[in-house]
Amino acid sequence: MSTAMDASVPVAEQEDGTVNILGGKKVAVVFVLGGPGSGKGTQCSNIVEHFGFTHLSAGELLRSEIKSGSENGTMIDSIIKEGKIVPSEITVKLLQEAMIKSENDKFLIDGFPRNQENRLSFENIKISPEFVLFFDCSEEELVRRLLGRNQGRADDNIETIRKRFRVFEESSLPVVQYYDSKGKVKKINAAKPIPEVFEDVKTIFQSYGPKAA
Repeated sequence: MSTAMDASVPVAEQEDGTVNILGGKKVAVVFVLGGPGSGKGTQCSNIVEHFGFTHLSAGELLRSEIKSGSENGTMIDSIIKEGKIVPSEITVKLLQEAMIKSENDKFLIDGFPRNQENRLSFENIKISPEFVLFFDCSEEELVRRLLGRNQGRADDNIETIRKRFRVFEESSLPVVQYYDSKGKVKKINAAKPIPEVFEDVKTIFQSYGPKAA
C-alpha cells in the first residue's frame, strides 16, 4: 500500500499555520485511550449518541479492509498472520481515508495511538488532537471486569489479561504521558459505575454541544 500523498489532494490550514492532508477538511479529533476493560468502547458509544461524533476504531478499519478482499486487505491479512505489526503508515492512511469520506468533522479515534510510532505517523498528516480522553483504571479492577464479563472471549483469562495490560503500560502509557506534558490529557476515573463515568465525560464534551436532531 502506498502511503505517498497525491499532490492534487487539497489541504486545510490549521490554527497554527500548518496544513493537514485531509481533503480540505478541518476536523476535531479526540484520541481515546484506556486499558483493556476500561469501558472506553461503551463511553465512545455514549459520546456518539449525545454529541454527534463519529467513532473510528483502528482495529475495526483494519478488519474491514481485510474483509473487503482488496489488495491492501490481502497485504494486511498476510502481515497479521505472520505475527507482525501492521505498519503505522497503513493504519493512519485508513483513518485518514475514513475521515475524508465521512460527512462529519468530529471524530473519536478509539485505541489509537497505541504507541509512539503510531503517534509520529499520525502527526505526519498534520492533525493535532483536541485532547486525549484517558480512561484511568487500576489493573486489579480491569482484571475483575474482564474475568466477570463472560463474553466467551478466548483472551479473557487472567494471564492473557495481565499481558495485555503490560503491553498497554509499556506502549500506550508513554503516549498519554507525552500529551499530558502538553496539557492535552483529560483523565477520567473509569473505576466508577458507567453512568457516573459518563457524567464526567459529558462535562468534558459539553463545549461541543448536543447532537443535532
